[in-house]
Amino acid sequence: MLNQILQRFAVDDSGATGMEYALLGTLIGCALLATFTVFGESLAQLFNSPAIDTLGAAANSM
Repeated sequence: MLNQILQRFAVDDSGATGMEYALLGTLIGCALLATFTVFGESLAQLFNSPAIDTLGAAANSM
């Protein structure tokens, strides 16, 4: 009985798509983490610049 279960498990490939999605999600997560690590400080400086504050003040005054 255990032999039959193991043989069916070895032949069945229906779970392969779930594993592929998991690997793809992990790859995308790692790419996002690397991007935020590399560009995070420069983006923070960009959005905290005086020009952004001026645009925000102009938009709020309308």
